[in-house]
Amino acid sequence: MEIILLFLSVLAAGVPMVGYLLLMRWLDRYEREPLGLVLAAFAWGAVGAITISIIGSVILTLPLALATNENTAMFLSASIIAPLVEEPAKALCLLLIYRSRQFDNATDGFVYGAAAGLGFGMSENFLYFASTAGQGVGAWIVVVILRTLFTGLMHAGATSMVGAALGWAKFSTSPRRMTAVPLALLAAMGMHALWNSLAIAPMVLEAGVALPLLSFLLFPVEFGILFLIFQASLISESRIIRRELTEEAQRGTLPTEHVEKFTKWSARSSHRNWAPKGVDGARYLELGTLLAFRRNQHAARPDEAYYADEVTRLRGELRELLDSPVTA
Repeated sequence: MEIILLFLSVLAAGVPMVGYLLLMRWLDRYEREPLGLVLAAFAWGAVGAITISIIGSVILTLPLALATNENTAMFLSASIIAPLVEEPAKALCLLLIYRSRQFDNATDGFVYGAAAGLGFGMSENFLYFASTAGQGVGAWIVVVILRTLFTGLMHAGATSMVGAALGWAKFSTSPRRMTAVPLALLAAMGMHALWNSLAIAPMVLEAGVALPLLSFLLFPVEFGILFLIFQASLISESRIIRRELTEEAQRGTLPTEHVEKFTKWSARSSHRNWAPKGVDGARYLELGTLLAFRRNQHAARPDEAYYADEVTRLRGELRELLDSPVTA
């Protein structure tokens, strides 16, 4: 039975996290990130971040084990050292993706951060599932349920906050952009520390079940806040698209009546019903959306020739697409 549970641990760790990953990318309604970059962030969390975290936690926990008793060392390791090591390790890949032209705004950062967190959660879940395989089916099922529904999503949520802050700061002109990422990283560590502290308290502090129950009650609140952050990012994208394409419509780049269509998810999904006859609707949406984002980025970084060139190129391609429909 233990061998079977070990095999099932691979599936139980991988399938839900990959499912969450695909759902997150699908919810990015206006400009989905390249699958390769999303998978790269996921792979970093699953391999790079987990390796750094294991090594870092062992090194930092050793002095605690020598200076305190076993229970205290375990509690401090889970509630303080784990968040301090794991959150920067997960977010490290965001600094590399940050330089990509595909990293445009807070929504993009949210997706990449969530991907790194889900990859980390997958690997960590497997380690826990495998270590529980020898304790019987019942114990294994409980661990799988709790870590799949809560801990794995906690990792994704914590890193997504850092990614969203990084994406917002990239093209923001607000003076607060300098503090956004450090504050988001502190919030991610705090979220992680609170979850771990409440979850491990009964095992090491004889605190009963009240604290873990509180943790489970707080989690939907935390997840709801993250969902609102994601929705706010999408609303910001919608406003950018409406503002920038309205000006492009005034230039004659595209029909004025199409601007609103670009901002509504339902209309984007049914582009075949309103796109000009003979025009590739999916390509039309792609070019128009990217033009809006590049215009917004050019306004934030007027001295960078890349964004000015991209606006000119995309405007020309969009105009050519509309002027040369494919006839059946």
